[in-house]
Amino acid sequence: MHVLMVAAENDALPNAKVGGVADVLRDCPKALVEQGLTVDVVIPDYGFSALERIQLGTLNVPFAGSIHVVQVWQVFVGQQQVRQIVLSHSLFSQHNGAVYCNDDGDRPFATDATKFALFNASVCEALLQGVIMRPDVLHLHDWHSACVAVLLKFDHRFASFSSLRTVYTVHNIALQGIRPFKGDDSSLEAWFPSLSYNGELLCDPRYPHCFNPMRSAINLVDKIHLVSSSYAKEVLQASEPHNGYFGGEGLEQDLQHANANNKIVGILNGCEYPTHEEQLNSTLSELYLQIETALFSWMAKQANLQSSYYIAHQRLLQFIKQPVTGPLVTSVGRLTDQKALLLRQPYQNHQVLDELCQKLKHQQGRMIILGSGDLTLENTMTAAMARNNNLLFLKGYGNNVGDLLYALGDLFLMPSSFEPCGISQMLAMRAGQPCLVHQVGGLNDTITDLENGFSFSGDTLQMQSEALVSCFENALTVRREQPKQWDKIVSNAKAARFTWSQVAKDYLGKLYN
Repeated sequence: MHVLMVAAENDALPNAKVGGVADVLRDCPKALVEQGLTVDVVIPDYGFSALERIQLGTLNVPFAGSIHVVQVWQVFVGQQQVRQIVLSHSLFSQHNGAVYCNDDGDRPFATDATKFALFNASVCEALLQGVIMRPDVLHLHDWHSACVAVLLKFDHRFASFSSLRTVYTVHNIALQGIRPFKGDDSSLEAWFPSLSYNGELLCDPRYPHCFNPMRSAINLVDKIHLVSSSYAKEVLQASEPHNGYFGGEGLEQDLQHANANNKIVGILNGCEYPTHEEQLNSTLSELYLQIETALFSWMAKQANLQSSYYIAHQRLLQFIKQPVTGPLVTSVGRLTDQKALLLRQPYQNHQVLDELCQKLKHQQGRMIILGSGDLTLENTMTAAMARNNNLLFLKGYGNNVGDLLYALGDLFLMPSSFEPCGISQMLAMRAGQPCLVHQVGGLNDTITDLENGFSFSGDTLQMQSEALVSCFENALTVRREQPKQWDKIVSNAKAARFTWSQVAKDYLGKLYN
C-alpha cells in the first residue's frame, strides 16, 4: 500500500516545525513503513536549498488567473525510509522560511491561505501529471491541505481521482483557515476562478459567505481522524467557551453527521521511545546554564532589553544562589489560551497561577514555565513572575532547556482547556515526570488520576479553576506525605507506552483499509 501525506509541517526537515503536527509527520510515516507500507510526505519548500536534493519535475499550475511554475524535489535527510518531497515556489519561501505568517485581525489567514491554496493546487497537478506517484491512500492534515479535497472533488480536470481513498486528520479544530468565497485576493474564487463548487458543503456554518477549508475536507473525504478517542467525542458537541468547554467549534453538526455514517475515527498519536537511555547531563547546574544561554540569545535579538528577559535573568540568579529544596514544577508548550486559560482565571484576590505559586512556596518549591506565543499571555506570565519569587517564566523555546525540564521536573503542569492529543505529557512521562492535567482530549486518554499522574475536571471555568488548585495541592501532599504512592505514580508514568507502532496498526485497520 502506498500512502501520500500532505501537510504544512514536517520535523523530518530542518525548521519545518511549529506544532505537534510536525512530530506526527516525522514519526508516523516511519512506523507505517515498518508495517510494510510505502510512504511519501509532501510539504512546501520553505527554503531547503541546502539539503541534498534531486528534481522530480516542473509543474505549470493554473492559479489565481495565471500559470505558476512550481518545481518538485525529493530531498534527502537521514535514513531514507520515507520519501520526502517539497514543492518550490517563491510564495512558499518569501517570509524568510517561516512556516506561517500572522496576518492582522482584518484578514485572518489571508497570506497563509493563498500560499497553501497554491501548494494544494500544485499537489493535485503533480498527481495529474504523474510527477508524484498516485497513491492508494491520500492522507491530508489540517486546514492547510484541505483544498486538495476540494479540487479533486469539484475540478473536472481531476475527475480520474474521484475514487481515490482520502483521509483527513484534524489536529486542532480551533484553526480552520476561513476565508471569503469571493471579493478578496485571498478567496476561493480568486484562487480558482473557473471552479464549479457546492457552496453548501464548503461554507462556514457561522459565516455562510465564507469558505471553510476544514469543514470542506470533513464533508468530502472518506475518513476523518481525530487524534485521540476522547477528542473524537468532544468535537461532536458545541463549544461553550464561557463554561470552559471547547468542542466542535462550529463544525459539530457536520461531525455528528459524519459520525452517524461511521466516518470518524479517534486514534491517539504516539511518542518515540529510545531503545537505550540517552546520556543527558541532567543536573540543575546544567539546566541553569542552558537557561542563561537561551536568555542571552533571546536578549541579543533586540536592541532594547525586554522586561520579561531582565526579570527572568534576575530570577535565575536568585535560583542559583538559593539551592532548591522543594519540588520543581515545570511546564513546556506554546503560550496560547488553549494552554493557559485556566492559569489566568481569577482566584480569590489574584489569579490561579499566583495561588499555585503560593501553594508551592509552602514546600519551598519552584516553578519554571517555558513557552511563547500570545503577546497578552506573555505579558500576563511576566507580571506573574514579578509577583512570585518562586516562578521563572522563559519567553521563548529551546530544545536543550525543554529536554532538561522534562528530565528534572518533579511535576509537569498541563491544565489545557482542550488538548486534541498532546505530546508534552508523553515526553514528561517518558522522562519519569508525573503530569497534572485537565481531563480532556488526549490528556484524558494518557493520564489516570493517582495511577500515573493527576487530573481534574469541572463544568464551568470557576469549577475547573478550583479543581486545578485542589488537584495541585493534593499532588504536592502525596509527594511529601506518601512517598511510596508517589514513587509508584512516577514508576507508572515512566512505564506508560504510546507507541507509533500501535498507531500505524490502527491507521491500517481503521483509516486506510
